[in-house]
Amino acid sequence: MSFWRSWKYKNLTFAFLGVVVAIILSRIEIFHIFLLNLGSLGYFGAFIAGILFVSTFTVATGALILFTLAKTLSPVEIGLIAGFGAVFGDFTIFRFIKNNLTKELETIYNHIDSNHHFMKVLHSKYFSWTLPVVGAIIITSPFPDEIGVSLMGISKMKTYQFLLISFVLNAIGIFLVVSAGLIIRP
Repeated sequence: MSFWRSWKYKNLTFAFLGVVVAIILSRIEIFHIFLLNLGSLGYFGAFIAGILFVSTFTVATGALILFTLAKTLSPVEIGLIAGFGAVFGDFTIFRFIKNNLTKELETIYNHIDSNHHFMKVLHSKYFSWTLPVVGAIIITSPFPDEIGVSLMGISKMKTYQFLLISFVLNAIGIFLVVSAGLIIRP
């Protein structure tokens, strides 16, 4: 146990283990069936689908649940409720990156680039404003949010700003995806 207390890369270890668990769960059929049955739970299912919609490993399942819910709920309702779920998922990633993971990656980065060339570019007046903008575009898109949230997490964005922006962007993105699904559906 003393090894774990002195281990500098706890959060990187947790991130790696999270990826391994997600890969294992994605291969279990009963877990897929359980997730798809969330579509019959109405608003609660929409909230869970929103949480699933933000991650690379669960975006497809989240989208299937959202499309299932579109048969009984309006796209606006789904966008709002799933938007709250997506904020929950994004905030978990945001806090993880902003509080802990950045510090661990910084020590690795300091060994690789001791002159901090990359950080100087990121914090220049011409580039620093683009991190939140690119992050916002990624969050609004139907692509998984990890990169967008990471860009916002390494910027100097306050938590309340992130929560508000994340909700608005996710609600709009989910509404557009569900609406497109309804239009394309035969």
